[in-house]
Amino acid sequence: MRRALCLWTIVPLAAAAAAGAYAAGAPDRTVLPIPEPTYPQVTELDARKATPPPPFQVKAPDGVPNVLIVLIDDMGFGMSSAFGGPIHMPTVDRLASAGLRYNQFHTTALCSPTRTALLSGRNHHTNNMGGITETATAFPGNTGQRPASVAPLAEMLRLNGYSTSFFGKNHETAAWEVSPSGPTTRWPNRSGFDEFYGFMGGETNQWAPLLYHGLNIVEIPKDPNYHFMTDMTNKAIGWVQYQKSLTPDRPFFMYFAPGATHAPHHVPKEWIAKYKGKFDEGWDAMREQVLARQIKLGVVPPGTKLAGKPEAIKDWSALSADEKKLFARQMEIFAGFGEYTVTEIGRLIDAIHGLGQLDNTLVFYIVGDNGTSAEGGMNGMFNEMTYFNGVQETVADILKHYDELGGPMSFPHMAAGWAVAGDTPFMWTKQVASSFGGTRNGMVVSWPKRVKAKGEVRPQFHHVIDVAPTVLEAAGLPEPKSVNGTPQTPIEGVSMVYSFDDAKAPGRHKTQYFEIAGNRAIYSDGWFAGTIHKAPWETKPRAALLDDTWELYDTKNDFSLANDLAAKNPGKLKELQDLFMSEARKYHVLPIDDRTVERLNASIAGRPDLMGDRTSLTLYAGMTGMSENAFINVKNRSLAITAEVQVPSGGASGVILAQGGRFGGWSLYMKDGKPVYAYNFLGLQRFSIAATQAVPAGKATIRFEFAYDGGGLAKGGLGTIYVDATKVAEGRIERTQPIVFSADDAADVGIDEGTPVTEDYTPAGSAFTGKILKVKVDVKPMGVAR
Repeated sequence: MRRALCLWTIVPLAAAAAAGAYAAGAPDRTVLPIPEPTYPQVTELDARKATPPPPFQVKAPDGVPNVLIVLIDDMGFGMSSAFGGPIHMPTVDRLASAGLRYNQFHTTALCSPTRTALLSGRNHHTNNMGGITETATAFPGNTGQRPASVAPLAEMLRLNGYSTSFFGKNHETAAWEVSPSGPTTRWPNRSGFDEFYGFMGGETNQWAPLLYHGLNIVEIPKDPNYHFMTDMTNKAIGWVQYQKSLTPDRPFFMYFAPGATHAPHHVPKEWIAKYKGKFDEGWDAMREQVLARQIKLGVVPPGTKLAGKPEAIKDWSALSADEKKLFARQMEIFAGFGEYTVTEIGRLIDAIHGLGQLDNTLVFYIVGDNGTSAEGGMNGMFNEMTYFNGVQETVADILKHYDELGGPMSFPHMAAGWAVAGDTPFMWTKQVASSFGGTRNGMVVSWPKRVKAKGEVRPQFHHVIDVAPTVLEAAGLPEPKSVNGTPQTPIEGVSMVYSFDDAKAPGRHKTQYFEIAGNRAIYSDGWFAGTIHKAPWETKPRAALLDDTWELYDTKNDFSLANDLAAKNPGKLKELQDLFMSEARKYHVLPIDDRTVERLNASIAGRPDLMGDRTSLTLYAGMTGMSENAFINVKNRSLAITAEVQVPSGGASGVILAQGGRFGGWSLYMKDGKPVYAYNFLGLQRFSIAATQAVPAGKATIRFEFAYDGGGLAKGGLGTIYVDATKVAEGRIERTQPIVFSADDAADVGIDEGTPVTEDYTPAGSAFTGKILKVKVDVKPMGVAR
């Protein structure tokens, strides 16, 4: 018995000594998680006579700052008042007046790539994010799946004792991984964030978003005045108040990334009204006015010239009266959206101040994840989904919805002329990685406790990959060599802390490549060379990759890239082209993939597809929120939907299965006991096939068949409804959507959440009143007539 008892005994003083030694010395933070100390065995039998070691806790170093990163979406260098733009953004102005403006800060020219680079400190291709998640391919650098060797900043901070949170837009998780089946490895809550509240894709309906809290879809409040921007701000304020109430000594890291001002441009009418008439002079006048203010503010050097305008963008004076009326309204909506957004962010900043935390909070306010979006084309759009489906909206089409634009009955975008103006003084826009119009974004840094300079400009060249190493240095944390057992790819950015106190300090980010879908460039110590491979509104590249025309600029003397030196200095151009290829090989940029629409097709692009080659999918009641990448593809093909239901004695109403919503989709539902199939073509044209007799009570099989006409994409077909094998309705659907229904209106069984496919029901009143046993969707090969 004594021998057995000895096995349970330890030397109490030795254990305390070991833990004390660990506590006294700095833990090794280069290996995360920080390992727990190893205690020697205890020899004392009686706990009353033993001294326990102190509890093991991971704590951040004393006095480290809280960190807040704010990332606005799709807003270019010339939009915000803090950088000379026309949109009143008081929160940015206030932080800039108390801190620093960086006027040579750069992004990648596109959302997913910028976001992964920002949150990891590595280039976007190192993150396998050469494009957006929906266009991933099979090649390293473009797979859409961040490697385990690229740990996010949030995970580094969490494992060093920070509380971490993320509110807003994700768009960093591989599209085929966004389903209840996962894997959830690259979801926000498995990427270092304790808290996530937001949406997973590239954009959302601000009035009716598909939201996740952690790993779960949540219902939005049934509030007619609901808007996601206010909702996410409220959630962020609540979270930070909890943290500082319960754990006041623990620092926080918050990533606050609104879907604003990405399309759809959704904003309450009173914010649009603030800008009524302010853009009537047009985008050419706006460019001139913005440049003058930029020079006056000191964010652009004196003597800077406006870069030229793309040939496709008409002079404002050449537009018709209808064009001017519509386009001015579009910019009023965008500006109101911007001011509304920043005002909500101001509430968050005020809440942090009210907690006494703002003084020691390092704020990075990045005004745009790329240049302003020109994806609205020459006319803008009433429904942005038309862009993704290759449908051109005319000015006359959009004017029919003039009073609806910006509200919940619209899904709007603006004309590309405003994007060019919003990227003043540069020429190009979002997607164009080979121009500072696509990559130059204003950034404000505020940290009152540490940064003593007020209202100063920092002109050093920097890139979004420099934020993560800046945070680590500011927090006194080393770059980890191993995270969760995986050796780490070294951080590729450089810290900006050196510039906080010295406006004249030589820049430390000497070389940076840029590449998005063939638009590519290289920066090297003041020189910049690049090629415009394809404009956002162009359907195909201008030339083969080997035949692209390159431009050369001396950015130290040509801030706006207005003076192309390629013909005068071919030797320098060749040197930079060679440097680009060297960097491209180093960072997995090659091979360059300039396909666009084709990459939306998983089989063509070569990425995984959750559905694979399946031609059948069986669904059950309660399965909701299934994105298009997690649902069988019913486009451009014949199909059958077979539902086994139980009809109650009073008859059934409500949705059996729906996909998409108000701006494109389809729904099989029952109205007054009768089965109906509705097809909504981009909110522009609606087709309905309805039975005339109610389905009797009891079990029933309701089947919808669609015989596709074939002959290519976007064709029509014949729809037929059967009840228990008896034909009850038939009709033509003349047009179908070929590429996408919705970015966030998903597929739902037994209800139609988000926006409704048809105005026959509301989302709240769309629940099926009978019982759904199962629903089976069968599809035929694409593009072939049945």
